[in-house]
Amino acid sequence: MIGIVGGVGPLAGVDLVRKIIEETPAHKDQEHVQVVLLSLPDLIPDRTEFLIGNENVNPGVPISKILLQLEKAGAVVAGIPCNTAHAPLIFNLIRAELKRSGSYLKVLDMVEETAVFLLNEHKYQKIGVLSTTGTLRTGIYKTVLNKYGFEVLEVENLQHQDKIHEAIYNPLFGIKAVSSPVTQEARDILMRSCDELINRGAEIIILGCSEISIALTETFIGTCPLIDPSRVLAKALLKFIGVPEYSDADCDL
Repeated sequence: MIGIVGGVGPLAGVDLVRKIIEETPAHKDQEHVQVVLLSLPDLIPDRTEFLIGNENVNPGVPISKILLQLEKAGAVVAGIPCNTAHAPLIFNLIRAELKRSGSYLKVLDMVEETAVFLLNEHKYQKIGVLSTTGTLRTGIYKTVLNKYGFEVLEVENLQHQDKIHEAIYNPLFGIKAVSSPVTQEARDILMRSCDELINRGAEIIILGCSEISIALTETFIGTCPLIDPSRVLAKALLKFIGVPEYSDADCDL
């Protein structure tokens, strides 16, 4: 059984379940995999707010408790559809708490899975990354991608990064507030951000925030591919539990 930590944000958990369903080579209900989603958004502090110093409680503590509940429900592997939650300050605490509790649950690292996915493609060198301010400041993607030899391009202009933050968090037009559908204002900000990275030489762009991948559902901007880490995570979860299409081969773009 696959476990999903929901509530980070709430739509991101549902979106990951949808992608697991889409990526499963099933022809009828009974051929789909078992998935348990636990969405408790009120218990988990905002990850970016914690990383930039505006929140004192480390989200890793409640996330680890939710993961233990998922394991108790039968999950053997789990995913957290929040890129920012994979910052070492949060993710290392999650792993430590699970170890301390004697857990056997395997929690996949979405950032690491995305980097390995790109490495297996052998096509790209300059990787653009759009992300929350928390993900950007902690250098999650840059650290992991550099480890595999990639050149990483991130938003350099702080005012532009603030705009991306607004596209996600603004209470009037941000994706967390208005997501069905996403507002044109939020999409425009993110599209301009992609254009900036492409103009600077990005050969492929990682949508390093679950809300961004909800807003930008296209697979290309021009000739530049967009990579959705949530979909990469969905495929990795299926591979872990032995779904035949993923157990013996790398996932395609």
